Amino acid sequence: MNGTERKNIRPGTKVKIVQKQDQRTGRLTEGVVKDLLTNSAIHPRGIKVRLVNGIVGRVQEIVG
Repeated sequence: MNGTERKNIRPGTKVKIVQKQDQRTGRLTEGVVKDLLTNSAIHPRGIKVRLVNGIVGRVQEIVG
């Protein structure tokens, strides 16, 4: 599953995100969603989330 649709992502979902500083390299960070920060239903670059550890980024993949 990809991370462009808000309906696919809930708090507690395990995801891989790209942080702002890693957008050029595409390096992904794995974690568990705490908050959804994007209000729109769909975002072409990925729904922005905050992970449990406080890292913010856009969802690239949903793990599991």
